Amino acid sequence: MGWTIEYDRRVLKDMNKLDQSVQRQILDYFDDCIAPSSNPRRFGKSLKSRFSGLWRYRIGDYRAICRIEDEKLIVLVVRIGHRSRVYKKPV
Repeated sequence: MGWTIEYDRRVLKDMNKLDQSVQRQILDYFDDCIAPSSNPRRFGKSLKSRFSGLWRYRIGDYRAICRIEDEKLIVLVVRIGHRSRVYKKPV
């Protein structure tokens, strides 16, 4: 069973601002670890408070905040950013 990885438009815009090596690291993480996994939750951590219902993945010093849609087998990446800033703006 494989998962489809989808990226929000804002995520793609934010990724273009990152260094190409960081972009590759993030894309490789989702392609190699999350997409082929039978359970993408085992790699991440559920978030609380205003991010309730979302999942966080650690990719070096960067964080990806995602919504997991079980019925469609989709992991929707809604935000990517440096760990010091990713939680500051509302989703």
